[in-house]
Amino acid sequence: MRTDRGWRRFYATGWLVSAAAGLAAFAQWHAYVREVERRAEEAERTRDEVARRRAVEERLRIARDLHDSLTHSISVIKVQAGVAAHLARKSGEEPSAALLAIQEASTDAVRELRSTLDVLRRDEITAGNGLDRLPELVERARSSGLPITYTVRGVVRPLRPEVEQAAYRVVQEALTNVTRHAGPAAAAVEVRYGAAAVIVRVDDDGAGSPRPPVPGYGLVGMRERVTGVGGRLRAEPGGSRGFTVVAELPADAAPGPAS
Repeated sequence: MRTDRGWRRFYATGWLVSAAAGLAAFAQWHAYVREVERRAEEAERTRDEVARRRAVEERLRIARDLHDSLTHSISVIKVQAGVAAHLARKSGEEPSAALLAIQEASTDAVRELRSTLDVLRRDEITAGNGLDRLPELVERARSSGLPITYTVRGVVRPLRPEVEQAAYRVVQEALTNVTRHAGPAAAAVEVRYGAAAVIVRVDDDGAGSPRPPVPGYGLVGMRERVTGVGGRLRAEPGGSRGFTVVAELPADAAPGPAS
């Protein structure tokens, strides 16, 4: 009898010890699996970031070379058209309308290309532009003759660098578009810090160009920048006049210094 009780206690103890050992082993295995998954996700994210950065660098190089080449070619066209118009006037004739149109179009094209190339080169040199640089950007636009109001709402705090740069570029491109296409206009820039998002808004009251807009890459580039950091972009004309650009960006805090 006592022997049977002893064996039963021995078996029960053995089962308990085995169960405890099994649970401990399972917990260790589960923790190991989670660590492996975390490392795999981190490696994948790092590869994606490296690939994205290389793709952006390559696109920037191609765009820069292409614009350099086009600027040179169109400049030659502009000079030749100007010479032809000068010779026509010198001989007492009026330059043809087609020649004058070529001269005007080439002048506009050179200005647009050089402006775009200037933006590309600034992207390469000043990659660290963030929301703290917006007052300087607004002031430059004011000095060019564009009336602008600038408002910041909410608690200002540092964001992730890529979010800061995306917000800056959205405002920069929006103000550039106002200067180029809105005609006589005033603009308003607002940055609103919320708990989960920062809202960047640029409004203008311009009448726009009397000619149909030429499709370009400004809005496409803004949308790519905003969606690339997990945000949303809305760009649309006003009811009767003006244009509005609103970017909603994630307000994740910037990483602190490593301890």
